[in-house]
Amino acid sequence: MFDLEEELRKLPASPGVYLMHNSRDEIIYVGKAVSLKNRVRQYFQSSRNKTSKIEQMVSHIAWFEYIITDSELEALVLECNLIKEHRPRYNTMLKDDKGYPYIKATVGEEFPRIFMARERKKDGRSKYFGPFTSMGAVKDTLDLIHKLYHIRTCSRSLPKDIGKDRPCLNYHIKQCDAPCQGYISAEQYREKFNQALEFMNGRYEPLLKQLEEKMEAASKALEFERAIEYRELLSSVKKISQKQKITSSSMEDRDIVAMARDEKDAVVQVFFIREGKLIGRDHFHVSAATAEDDGEILDSFVKQFYTGTPFIPRELWLQYPLAEEEIISQWLSVKRGQKVKLVVPKKGERERLVELAAKNAALVLSQDKERIKKEELRTIGAMNQIGDWIGLEGVRRLEAYDISNTSGVESVGSMVVYEDGKPKRSDYRKFKIKTVQGPNDYASMEEVLTRRFSHGIKEAQELKEKGEDLSLGNFTRFPDLIMMDGGRGQVNIALKVLQKLGLFIPVCGMVKDDNHRTRGLYYNNREVPVDRHSEGFRLITRIQDEAHRFAIEYHRSLRGKGQVRSILDEISGIGPARRKALMRHFKDIEAVRTADVEELEAAPQMNKRAAEAVYRFFHEKKETPYFGNGNGENT
Repeated sequence: MFDLEEELRKLPASPGVYLMHNSRDEIIYVGKAVSLKNRVRQYFQSSRNKTSKIEQMVSHIAWFEYIITDSELEALVLECNLIKEHRPRYNTMLKDDKGYPYIKATVGEEFPRIFMARERKKDGRSKYFGPFTSMGAVKDTLDLIHKLYHIRTCSRSLPKDIGKDRPCLNYHIKQCDAPCQGYISAEQYREKFNQALEFMNGRYEPLLKQLEEKMEAASKALEFERAIEYRELLSSVKKISQKQKITSSSMEDRDIVAMARDEKDAVVQVFFIREGKLIGRDHFHVSAATAEDDGEILDSFVKQFYTGTPFIPRELWLQYPLAEEEIISQWLSVKRGQKVKLVVPKKGERERLVELAAKNAALVLSQDKERIKKEELRTIGAMNQIGDWIGLEGVRRLEAYDISNTSGVESVGSMVVYEDGKPKRSDYRKFKIKTVQGPNDYASMEEVLTRRFSHGIKEAQELKEKGEDLSLGNFTRFPDLIMMDGGRGQVNIALKVLQKLGLFIPVCGMVKDDNHRTRGLYYNNREVPVDRHSEGFRLITRIQDEAHRFAIEYHRSLRGKGQVRSILDEISGIGPARRKALMRHFKDIEAVRTADVEELEAAPQMNKRAAEAVYRFFHEKKETPYFGNGNGENT
C-alpha cells in the first residue's frame, strides 16, 4: 500500500519530473520541479491558494512517482515527452505531436518571413533555429522580432502581389513596413531581416542593452505601461537565449547509454541528444540473469536496439566498453553512412552525463521492483484474497455485470472482465436490452447473461466443428467466477441462467449497505464478511465501479442518439432515406425551408406528393418554433 507521508519524506531536493496516478494506475498529471521535494509536497498541504482544478486533481491522486534530472530545463523536456506519451487528464495538452517548435526564416524569398514551424524540412530555401523547449518563449521572441525589425507575417507572394490589396493591421500598429504596398525597398527590408537573423544567431547583448535603455527611458518618462512591455520582452529574450546544461559546441547528435542491474534484471537508460540539446530519454528492461558482466549487457543492448531504430547518432557515449566495440562501430557506421564513434568518457562533463544516465537507470530499477511488488499485491494478491474468502482456488478470470436505464428507457447491460486482477478491456462487452419493457433489472440481467453464455456455447461448438482454436471466439472464454452487482436476487438470476444452459460457474454477489457502499460478498446462500482495508476489498470496489461506468457510458451514448432528431421527421411521408437525400441535396435545413415545390421535387428520391408535403409543412406552420443546428437536426 502506498504510504503518502513516507513517500513524501523520501523525495529528493533535486530537479525532475513527477507523475501523479489515480486508483486505476492511470497517469492523471505530469509536472516538473526545480526541487521535487518542495513541489510535490505542496500538492498535499492545506492551502487557500489552490485552484478548484488542482483540488479536484489532488482528490484523485492514489500514488506518485518521479524521475530526477540535472536541471530544470531538462525536466521541462522530459515533462513534454511524458505528457505527449501519456496524455494525462489534468494536463494542458499540446495537440500537435511533431515535437518541439522551430523558428523558420524563409531566406530564399525576396521579402523573407520569420515564423514558427512544427517540423524541420530540407527545402534548401529556409533556415531553421531550434528546436526550442518553450513554446511561450518562441512566440514572445517572434513577437519581439516583428516589433523591432518589422518583419512581415503575411503569406502574400511578393513582389508579385505588391499593391493588390490594402496593408494589414500590422502596418497600422507599426509592426510591419508594408512591403506589400512598396513602402520599403527589397534592399532595406533585407537589411532589417539580416539584423533579425543576427539576433537569432545568438547576438543578444546589443538587443538586451537596447531594451534595457528603452525600459529605463520609458520609466523616466512615466510611460509605465511601455516600460512593463519592454521588461516582459527583455525577460522573453533572456528565456530564449538560455542554454541547456547538456549542449555541444559542435552541435553533434549523440546517445548517452548507461545501465543499472541486480541479480536478475537490468535497466538501460538512453539520453537522446540532437543538435547539442537533450530532447528526451527512455529506459529499457533487459534480462540480466545470464550476463557475466555489465559490458556484456550493454553490448547486447546496443546490437538489439540499433537494429530497429531508424536513426543512428554520430556518437555513442557508453558507461562501459563493449566486448565487440570495433565490429559494432563498423556496423553502425555502415548503417549511418558516416563514421560512428563509441566513447567511454573517463573525466569531466562527459563522464558526469554518463553518471547521470546511470543514476536514472538505478532509480527506475528500484522503483520498478517496488512497483512490481505492489502491483502483485493489488492484482494477483487481491484475486487470491477474494478466492480465500469464498473458498475458491485458482481464480484468474472474473466477469462482472451491471444494468443501466432511465425509467426503463434504453436499458443496457455491461460485462467487464478482469484477469489476474487487471481489467482486460478487449473482452468487455455491452448489450442493448431487447426483450424487456420497463425498469426490470432482474429480467434485463437474465437476458444479458443468457445471450452472453448462449453465444459462448454456440461459438465453441462452431469452432470445434471447424477444428479451430476456441480462443478465436468472442464469447468462448468463460470466467472462473461471476461477480454480480447485488446480493441474493442477482446471484439467483445468474444461477438460474447457468443451470438452464447446463453450465457450472461459481457466482458471487457484491453486497452493498444502505449507503450504497460494498459491505461483503454473497456466496453459497450466505453473506461472507470481508476486510475493508484489504487489497481484495479494493479490487471488488474497482470491479463494481468499472462495470457501472461501462454501463452508464453505453446508456448515455444511446440516450444521446435517441434525443437527436431532425425537424424533417415530423413531415408525413418523409422517412430516413428522403430526409438524408434532402439534406445531401440542399446542404442545410434553411435551404429546404425556402425551396419551392419544383425545387423540392427535383431532389433525389423525391416526388411531387412528397415535395408538396414538405412545402406545406414549412409554409403552413410558420408559428411553430424551430431550433436547428444547421444540419437539419434538433436537440
